[in-house]
Amino acid sequence: MGGVNRTTTGGSVRAAGANLLVLRSHNAALVLGLLRRAGQDGISRLELAERTGLTPQAVSKITARLRADGLATEAGRLVSTGGKPRTVLRLVPGAGHAVGVHLDRDELRAVLVDLAGAVVAERSAPLDLGAGAEAVLARVVREVTSLLAERSSDTVLGVGVALPGPLDHVRGVLHRVTGFPEWDGFPLRDVLALQLGVPVVVDKDTNAAALGLAVGGEGGSFAYLHFGAGLGGGLVIGGAVHRGARTGAGEFGHQVVQLDGPLCSCGNRGCVEALCLEAVGRGDVEEAARVLGVGTGNLVALLDIDFILLGGRVVAGEPERFVRGVAGVLEERARRTGEEAVPVRLAAGGARGVAEGAAQLLLGPLFGRGDA
Repeated sequence: MGGVNRTTTGGSVRAAGANLLVLRSHNAALVLGLLRRAGQDGISRLELAERTGLTPQAVSKITARLRADGLATEAGRLVSTGGKPRTVLRLVPGAGHAVGVHLDRDELRAVLVDLAGAVVAERSAPLDLGAGAEAVLARVVREVTSLLAERSSDTVLGVGVALPGPLDHVRGVLHRVTGFPEWDGFPLRDVLALQLGVPVVVDKDTNAAALGLAVGGEGGSFAYLHFGAGLGGGLVIGGAVHRGARTGAGEFGHQVVQLDGPLCSCGNRGCVEALCLEAVGRGDVEEAARVLGVGTGNLVALLDIDFILLGGRVVAGEPERFVRGVAGVLEERARRTGEEAVPVRLAAGGARGVAEGAAQLLLGPLFGRGDA
């Protein structure tokens, strides 16, 4: 995926062309990934060759292109242990940026993220996801344009948008978004790309957050459970985001746990989401955490994952009680089965975790992540 130079005209963002064709190379992505993980300390060409399995000549050619495009730079020399001192290279974080947008049911949050994954600018605003496509997209364009105006960036790789599902992340088309049937069939990716003039990627909010956590260092297999205006889950299996054949994996909140329970916005009764929202509505956080724990126990029994991460603004309001409540249910289950309890902890990223993950939908492929 190539980048685009950013200009703003009439409240929109326009492509102006940039020579980042080197990023189309799989081998270049491997090298860039190692440069990003090396951080400010950098890494030598010899070590890059050893870790990638590429020849030193191939690495030299790739790094020369990266330096010419301003994506990498020399960061000094290693102390010699005999022979010629090795030059160390490092990534130039400010050489490119991606925008991540989180469209929640009642709030928009946008972040500008550099190549190293650091947030360099952020905006948030109230949003009514049910106000219709024209109003919602106008707000997105306005906030993204304002965000870019706050921070000068030579190259904008594109915009990642994360919002409640279900949706088709490959085509960027929304399906019957839970509680908002008017979005059914809307080609969000293509319409927004036309308005902004940059590449756009669309995914479920929980998938984006899970990707951001995996990129940030969370390894193995885990579930990210997001409790905000609704309740959903993102799955990482073997280090990669698991979306399912139709981007339908992770609809955690709509598993039925009480057949005669309250009506859920999805049309079923007794969903985990409906029960948790009802408990929170009457101020019973312990009951909400217990129900969340029951649903989490089902997930653990089905997938045998390594750990659980909790996030979202409802969890952020009572983090210790939610972690303790969910962990208590899982510990009780572990005692019955004779297994070790699956750990539960808060996810990193806080309120902007989904938006940061949305930016990684653009950045991930540049660094060799095929699940982005």
